[in-house]
Amino acid sequence: MAKIATFLTMLAFWVLLSGMFDAFHFSLGVISCLLVTLFSHELLFYGDRKRSWVKGTLGVVLYFPWLFWQIVLANLQVAYIVLHPRMHDLIDPRLIRFKTFLKRPISKVTFAQSITLTPGTVTVNIHGDEFTVYALTRSAADSLPGEMERRVGRALEQTK
Repeated sequence: MAKIATFLTMLAFWVLLSGMFDAFHFSLGVISCLLVTLFSHELLFYGDRKRSWVKGTLGVVLYFPWLFWQIVLANLQVAYIVLHPRMHDLIDPRLIRFKTFLKRPISKVTFAQSITLTPGTVTVNIHGDEFTVYALTRSAADSLPGEMERRVGRALEQTK
């Protein structure tokens, strides 16, 4: 099932991003997706013997709109800081470390990438369960790990 789900996911993204729908390009897309699936199907659905891949896929699909909204809000906050006449008073950079409850590698990577995609924060290092994150402001630092970690956990971690 993991191979089928990986293939369908890759093909959907390929069709969405390519914009090429003629037989030649579509067949190249199918062949490419088959090769990616053959070599990397365990990356997307790592260790999911007990977990339904449908539930995991649905969790990620529901997480992405929330993440997009957080990126928009963070963009507005950073733009406000940059355009503010007293910008230097608003910037309070911090390097913070925290432990995560996330256990699966895909969950940790998704969380780290979500942090980095959000303007004003960058994941600097992941070592085991410890994250090191640069935050542009105190409020950005105080919000970590927070709601983003909980949502990634709900979407990708195994539930008992």
